[in-house]
Amino acid sequence: MRNLKSVSVQVLDSDIAVLLPNGVYEIKQMDPKSPRLKQICILCLFLCLFGIIGFGYFCPEKVCALSSRDSLPPMEDNLGKPLTIESNKIGLSYEDMLNDDFAFNLDSHDVMVFLHMQKTGGTSFGKHLVHDLDLKRPCKCPLTRKRCYCFRPHSNQSWLFSRYTTGWKCGLHADWTELTGCVDEKLDELEDVVKRRYFYITLLREPVARYLSEFRHVRRGATWKGSRHFCKGRSASAAEIPPCYKSENWEGVELDEFINCDSNLAANRQTRMLADLALVGCYDKQYMPKAERDRIMLASAKKNIQSMAFFGLTEFQKISQYVFEETFNLRFAIPFEQNNSTVSSSTIMTLSPEQSTKIVELNSLDIELYSYAKKLLMERFTKLKSKDVDFEDRFNHLGVLIGKSNPSAFDWDKLDDYLDVDRK
Repeated sequence: MRNLKSVSVQVLDSDIAVLLPNGVYEIKQMDPKSPRLKQICILCLFLCLFGIIGFGYFCPEKVCALSSRDSLPPMEDNLGKPLTIESNKIGLSYEDMLNDDFAFNLDSHDVMVFLHMQKTGGTSFGKHLVHDLDLKRPCKCPLTRKRCYCFRPHSNQSWLFSRYTTGWKCGLHADWTELTGCVDEKLDELEDVVKRRYFYITLLREPVARYLSEFRHVRRGATWKGSRHFCKGRSASAAEIPPCYKSENWEGVELDEFINCDSNLAANRQTRMLADLALVGCYDKQYMPKAERDRIMLASAKKNIQSMAFFGLTEFQKISQYVFEETFNLRFAIPFEQNNSTVSSSTIMTLSPEQSTKIVELNSLDIELYSYAKKLLMERFTKLKSKDVDFEDRFNHLGVLIGKSNPSAFDWDKLDDYLDVDRK
């Protein structure tokens, strides 16, 4: 028998090396003149070319994005386009809803998913959704429970996924990353397994006012310990989000202490909660440089805002109400109240120049996101009213329905105390 030569190949500094027990393998030389070898080489070359072409054509946009940190487009390019493969998971975009034949179908499997960020006025808006919409089958909210039944006209399936209907099924104040990976599974557990159309909705608030409102809420004892911060199959670790306090809560915290905690999630909360955190390594701050992380998070948040079926701004209640009603072709039985005099607004007047500067720096992403959202909301408002031949009458009589008028006032800074679970 002819002796075969052998060569050793050392695998170093490679991701593949971790898959090899010792990193050293012996490879047998083959006869280069073998016809079978030529056939194998041709087959491998063909499979390689086919794989490259197929991967480039079929690769899901989101999966490819995770394989390259530079794949997200610049913030001004093509933002808001829904991810094609993920369209059912993320939901119908606002652009999808502009078709003349679109209707939010309460009798089918359409579901509104309310992404509720802390201190943005989400509690009052959530109450509007379950108390004040003019529906064939109004929501029922028994006094004995802090949940409402918002069923479809002809079935006992819910058309609304929110804290007041399903509770915090995806975690306390679940963000975009958590909701998009959780909602379908949770509804399948509660109801029949069906193919649903999801419509994501949310509210944003002017970032400095929101930050100060959260500070005052935390100072009163709120912690939101029930939040999971779930991403890519696991919750964030204590090392990734170190606690800012050692006792049960942060009650009585001073503003400077609140500002100076590097792991305080109040900073840029809206950007983080609206971004796809899988793109930046979730809560692992070492995954990429901070500047790159910030750029990608902001771009992702803008993309998701533009793709959402609806978003409103706390500072523009009337416009937000009109945009919601025209988008979903649903009517509220009361006008939204604009409360410009909040506790946080009075707190702003007491800030030192150093505190004001630091808060703006800490929330720079949210400030840019809010500016973008404000411009986008006004564009949507202008477009909708241009198609409304009865705009003046409609806009001047929002919430005025024949035989249905029950106006109520809301305090943006106190309503989050309604559910004790928010403080845990």
